[in-house]
Amino acid sequence: MKTLPATFALLLISSAAFAQSTAETTGVNSALNIPPKTEDFVKEVSMNDIFEIESSKLALQKGNAATKAFAQQMIDAHEKTTSELKGLIDGGKVKAPAATGMSDAQKKSFDELKNLSGKDFDDAYQDDQEDAHEDAVDVFKRYASEGDNADLKAWAAKTLPALEHHLKMAEDLDD
Repeated sequence: MKTLPATFALLLISSAAFAQSTAETTGVNSALNIPPKTEDFVKEVSMNDIFEIESSKLALQKGNAATKAFAQQMIDAHEKTTSELKGLIDGGKVKAPAATGMSDAQKKSFDELKNLSGKDFDDAYQDDQEDAHEDAVDVFKRYASEGDNADLKAWAAKTLPALEHHLKMAEDLDD
């Protein structure tokens, strides 16, 4: 029976290791409140910025006045965060590559948006923005509190209030 506690301990250790190495996209780290690895954080942030910018450019063409105003703010804000993250990477403070495109799920959402117009477009864009900003706030909070790169951790903490404001703005779009 001595092997049962040892087996259980090994299972717990391997479960923790699995959770740490699981990509952010699975949601496991978020559910367990585990901070993302630097590589995962950089990848997720850069993919989200690309999605935010591209979907917001589409919203400038297809959205109503409120959607267009919000979209322009998102383009400006996410071009800024893209530039800041690139500066940390190019300056050698962060040793992780930025993503060069959207995730598969983001591509699917973007393709769906392209086929919508009018109120259907505005509603779908608003939903996408809420989802994207909920995810961003979550990952930034976790990295800002326990990330493993001091410079990136400080940037995440500095950027978080703006993302929380973006989330509130996205939620208010449907009022």
